[in-house]
Amino acid sequence: MGWLPLLLLLIWFSGAPGQRSPLNDFQVLRGTELQHLLHSVGPGPWQEDVANAEECAGLCGPLLDCRAFHYNLSSHGCQLLPWTQHSPHTRLQRSGRCDLFQKKNYVRTCIVDNGVEYRGTVAITVGGLPCQRWSHRFPNDHKFTPTLRNGLEENFCRNPDRDPGGPWCYTTDPAVRFQSCGIKSCREATCLWCNGEDYRGSVDSTESGRECQRWDLQHPHPHPFEPGFWTKIWTTTIAGIRTARSGPGAIPPTRRWRESSATSPAAVQRSEAQPSQEATTLNCFRGKGEGYRGTVNTTAAGVPCQRWDAQLPHQHRFAPEKYACKDLRENFCRNPDGSEAPWCFTSRPGMRMAFCYQIRRCTDDVRPEDCYHGAGELYRGSVSKTRKGIRCQNWSAETPHKPQFKHTSAPHTPLEENFCRNPDGDSHGPWCYTTDPGTPFDYCALRRCDDDQQPSILETAHQVLFDKCGKRVTRVDPLHSKLRVVGGQPGNSPWTVSLRNRYILYACQSFSLSHMSLVGYEVWLGTLFQDPQPGEPDLQHIPMAKMVCGPSGSQLVLLKLERPVILNQRVALICLPPERYVVPPGTRCEIAGWGETKGTGDDTVLNIALLSVISNQECNVKHRGRVRESEMCTAGLLAPVGACEGDYGGPLACFTHDCWVLQGIIIPNRVCARPRWPAIFMRVSVFVDWIHKVMRLG
Repeated sequence: MGWLPLLLLLIWFSGAPGQRSPLNDFQVLRGTELQHLLHSVGPGPWQEDVANAEECAGLCGPLLDCRAFHYNLSSHGCQLLPWTQHSPHTRLQRSGRCDLFQKKNYVRTCIVDNGVEYRGTVAITVGGLPCQRWSHRFPNDHKFTPTLRNGLEENFCRNPDRDPGGPWCYTTDPAVRFQSCGIKSCREATCLWCNGEDYRGSVDSTESGRECQRWDLQHPHPHPFEPGFWTKIWTTTIAGIRTARSGPGAIPPTRRWRESSATSPAAVQRSEAQPSQEATTLNCFRGKGEGYRGTVNTTAAGVPCQRWDAQLPHQHRFAPEKYACKDLRENFCRNPDGSEAPWCFTSRPGMRMAFCYQIRRCTDDVRPEDCYHGAGELYRGSVSKTRKGIRCQNWSAETPHKPQFKHTSAPHTPLEENFCRNPDGDSHGPWCYTTDPGTPFDYCALRRCDDDQQPSILETAHQVLFDKCGKRVTRVDPLHSKLRVVGGQPGNSPWTVSLRNRYILYACQSFSLSHMSLVGYEVWLGTLFQDPQPGEPDLQHIPMAKMVCGPSGSQLVLLKLERPVILNQRVALICLPPERYVVPPGTRCEIAGWGETKGTGDDTVLNIALLSVISNQECNVKHRGRVRESEMCTAGLLAPVGACEGDYGGPLACFTHDCWVLQGIIIPNRVCARPRWPAIFMRVSVFVDWIHKVMRLG
């Protein structure tokens, strides 16, 4: 199995040009089942071994008495239903095994075109008069006979004669024979503001009338957007919406997409009024910080932000004049695209963007009950979404992830429904399995309680023994070489890799987002050169298969490779430290990277520099108490020696008990290799439990 089967699969799915998916007629509720409360009315039988939800939609679509279906994710079963959530005596309930698909015409609360296909349950006219039942001829006689095909049910508003005014009905008032129901067009029912990133309406066609492709399908157009995994509306569908200049902050008209493009402007009405300003904040942020309008202009690591109206050092599409409603002033942290928190492009060429996590969350943004004490082992709240907004999987469910923790395996922690819990005592807080197939687990949208005094997470380990890791062909004597990366010398660091456009620990700041596409990314191993020559014997390049961002504030990410690496003199495993281990002051460590050398060395080869660990107490004298327990420091030297752009995410390897141990990860510092200034690294030992958990569950 290799690339050929994948290529054939894509070709098979693409189908003929313009081929329409039967799923286009259905609206999905993930992890949901529809129950009918009357036992006398039953659903259809389960049909097993259905290829996918599309095939099930193909079965239900043509049937006049089929209005919805359940699709079982694990058994690929299909169950046709003669009702929807708006039918009497029905209720929705959470499900760990099924998705519910309902015909759009039956669940829409607005109409498309003139509403001929409308099958909703509105039964009152625009004037407030009750509708007469279609099966009755009194008080108003008429010619229409109810059938499954024309949908003249009960006394619901319909448009059997294709009236341009939309659905109507005969009334129960003898003085008013019939009247329009005034049901809004879907184009007008939900308008958009700004660039439409918060739009949640039901328009599914472009301005020219072309039907939109479903987000959960990859044909006819493949795309990187996964429903349930992303939490915003994709600007690719709305970037070309025609806008009208109206009032302060209005956006100038944007160019329209060509009709041959894979994306086209949606037919949505723009709002002339700005939304409520209640979400606007200055000193803290709510939700994802889209309403933050403060003046913080550095990243969490202290790196100055790039101005939004500048295209150097990083080119981008967020021009202030195109996003006037996002207040992209100067170089202040903002969230114009619905990311997880306010962010900015940085002023460093080697780091494109970073989040401004130092901005605190508003105290009224999290309910008092949505916090936890200690590690959250006693948390019993009802939060059921992750920090990224992904819905949690039910603890009793087997899909999309087979859980290792169940009621029987965690008797002291009640694993109820899909609520966030901490059955394994994870030091980083409550977590859950997620409903996203690509994210086995993640930490929850919870904060530590304000009155909680967090105990120290660090401890001094006893004698540590390592086996089959942290060994290399000695380049030089690590204890006697005066190495001067900036100020470094070429050398061999066989656990350092190069990322190009199994699990590797890296800095999350090196990526723009933790849910970015990995297409085209490769890890290069076994070379000392930034641009190795073809045929270099030890060179390996392996595609990245998966990326998992670390606990909040860690700035770490684990990368999984598509296949194992081959270990040799240039590629070796580095040891992980014991959990919460504190590296003794004076320990000799080295950093490695292909980054900026500021003219002190050869930046075409892997450079190594030797540094000495200092205590956090000593480090905080210089850094004014900003160094956390989850970070560690090395001493500032007289000469400019240290990490710079291009080195971020690289290892701080310390020689411990005859082995090289990964004690730190290079993260952006305020300055680049400043003389006499301690450098800060992320302390890996604090996150070793998370590393093991990801490799165990993912």
